[in-house]
Amino acid sequence: MTEFTFDDLAVVMGTYNEEQAIGSVLADIDRVTDGRAEVVCVDGSDDRTPEIARKMGARVIEQEPQGYGVAVEAAVLAPDRPVVVTTDCDDTYPMEYLPKFLDLINDGYDVVSGDRITKGAETMPRLNRAGNIAFARLASFLMGATVHDTTTGMRAYRRELLHDIEWTENTGLSAELLIRPAMRGYTIAEVPIPYRERAGETKLDPFAGGAAIGKSIVKVCLEERLRF
Repeated sequence: MTEFTFDDLAVVMGTYNEEQAIGSVLADIDRVTDGRAEVVCVDGSDDRTPEIARKMGARVIEQEPQGYGVAVEAAVLAPDRPVVVTTDCDDTYPMEYLPKFLDLINDGYDVVSGDRITKGAETMPRLNRAGNIAFARLASFLMGATVHDTTTGMRAYRRELLHDIEWTENTGLSAELLIRPAMRGYTIAEVPIPYRERAGETKLDPFAGGAAIGKSIVKVCLEERLRF
């Protein structure tokens, strides 16, 4: 089996008005991977986010703002490298875990998912934390298998998996990116990760967004159960 290195890794993200955090995130990726990982930003910003990203060596794909999932789907499908890692661009996720994620892909896992909940996610707003716990319990019940964090933004995937599955969700894409592979028999590892306080303002309404995510989880789980 091929042993993947940072030369085989792409780190991708959807970006929207993250000029306060994007520089720090890209610097962390560059530092941890010795500048060897490809970075792709699908951007709909009207601030300096794309300018900063390009200056720091990222590939920027401009897109009209259409929501979280539309941007992230474009981002995960863009790279040619065999291992794709998603992250958010708000400096909440620990890029220091990239080597661990890559090691688990090399161990044979198809998806490696960063679990914020097990470590407590103390910097996450209480309402958001409660919602994320509820989403994981709902998905676990409907899937018939335990997952701890369905809505994390930090995951590693084998590239072919991302192209083999048709993705349908927007706000709920983060949950779909875990649920469909898990219910199709791909091997999943969850890794407890620390979660930092975000830089900049959140773009997601906790009530409307939460309802959309919950609806997506139910829809995707039912679709997967009815596939055969």
